[in-house]
Amino acid sequence: MESGRSPLQAAQELFVAATVVLAHDGSADPRLIYANRAALLLWHRPWSAMVGLPSRLTAEPAERRSRAHALERARHRQALEGYAGIRIDSGGRRFRIENARLWTLREPGGLPCGQAAAFANWWWLPQHPGGSPPPAGERAEPGPGDRT
Repeated sequence: MESGRSPLQAAQELFVAATVVLAHDGSADPRLIYANRAALLLWHRPWSAMVGLPSRLTAEPAERRSRAHALERARHRQALEGYAGIRIDSGGRRFRIENARLWTLREPGGLPCGQAAAFANWWWLPQHPGGSPPPAGERAEPGPGDRT
């Protein structure tokens, strides 16, 4: 921890950070245990609806297998950088994340107890009839996190 910062100050800074930060526990069907303000706003959920949510539900069904594979790779390597995928907010609106960092959370004794993710680059995907993805080469609608 940086000199002069209390744990409370660090927690407050993380909560108000512009970077989206999420964490889930280490259970068989992991549930979210943390979401900062940027995550709550992006998924359009209050804290009470986000924390406790099975983390797989942050992705639409078609994306859950690739998400699970990335989390498994991150678990084996302790961390993974450059992850990209499609997520879905509470209203069903799709968005793409890029350059996400995934890492393993550890309890004080060193045993794994969950995983966390952070990303700053995301954008809304166009809404297409039937929910199909945009045609190849079509630029998605930029969102507040689109910093590229």
